[in-house]
Amino acid sequence: SELHEHAENTFSRRVALVTAVFAVVLAIAALGGNHAMKEMLLSQQQSSDQWAFYQAKVIREHLYRGQKLRLEADLAERDASLKPAAREKLEGLLRRLDEEEKRYGAEKKDIEKAAKDLEHTRDGYALRDPYFLIAEALLQIAIVMASVSILARSGLIFSFSLGLALIGAVLTANGYFMLFQLPFLHH
Repeated sequence: SELHEHAENTFSRRVALVTAVFAVVLAIAALGGNHAMKEMLLSQQQSSDQWAFYQAKVIREHLYRGQKLRLEADLAERDASLKPAAREKLEGLLRRLDEEEKRYGAEKKDIEKAAKDLEHTRDGYALRDPYFLIAEALLQIAIVMASVSILARSGLIFSFSLGLALIGAVLTANGYFMLFQLPFLHH
């Protein structure tokens, strides 16, 4: 009977120790999930800001283009009646409008690239997040099942909790390193 009780205590201690390891892996999974979600939301916000900035540049570019076209039409219409000094001044204005239109067009391209890069970052974190979520759930269930195995003195239930924790640990690692993709997690 004393031998049986010693075996039960050893089993309980081992399960408790392994359960503590499950809890550590759970904390690491939660940390990864929180980080992925935070970075995903931040990248989305920054991308939205870039697209708003892009739209402002597009509007300014179109304004300058409209002013330039109006001035070109005005110059063509008043061609013969313009004094050389007035023509020179209007042509200088036309060049400035053209330069501004081109500048906004170029700046717009850089902003578009930045917005797309941020969207790519967002999508990368969105890809990782489900692995952390599922890992957290499996590790929480593994902890509960390990506790039940102590109460039930069941090696089978403990083995089940080990299996769940192992899958949870693999999914946690995958959340960090994206070693594989499960097709049912991505639409």
